[in-house]
Amino acid sequence: MTTVVVPFAGAEGKTRLEASTRARRELSLAMLGDVLAAAVAVGRTLVVTPDDAGAAVARDEGAELVADPGGGQGAAVRAALARADGRTLVVNADLPCAVPDDLRALLAAVPEHGLALVEALDGTTNALALSAPEIFEPLYGPDSASRFRALPVEAVSVVVPNLAEDVDTLADLQRLQLRCGPRTQARLARLSTA
Repeated sequence: MTTVVVPFAGAEGKTRLEASTRARRELSLAMLGDVLAAAVAVGRTLVVTPDDAGAAVARDEGAELVADPGGGQGAAVRAALARADGRTLVVNADLPCAVPDDLRALLAAVPEHGLALVEALDGTTNALALSAPEIFEPLYGPDSASRFRALPVEAVSVVVPNLAEDVDTLADLQRLQLRCGPRTQARLARLSTA
């Protein structure tokens, strides 16, 4: 069985999204909902979040909750991976264009004893596929894709455009608007009419 891990820091994690606090929160939750819709179609989905609204979205989408231990994205992912076995996906919550086939493509690329990753345009890591949870190391941050590729296991980079294009700014969302999932599109439409 495939397990999908989605860490969600909350709207506070999207500080570069140039919008009001309320709009930033709504957009972050909408993106999370779109990512989870793709994830639950692929396998058991675990969401790690300290955010009550994010936890509610996770429950509504049929995901399981894992308590966030604090300490950032790496610690959150590790907490969820402790409840996973076999092939596992780790998918960031700011990939509103993701669809189930994107996640399946990444999963299909994972080596028998290694990992596959999708790198963001800035060199960070948007999604990982692991042959086993024990392979994971908390290497997130600037240039993390290079650090994941340097682990002592077989590592491959995979081109999956919907997973490579994450959202950091409102301009990112506007550029991707027509490819975003329905929750994100609806929030963007509401924002543009406000």
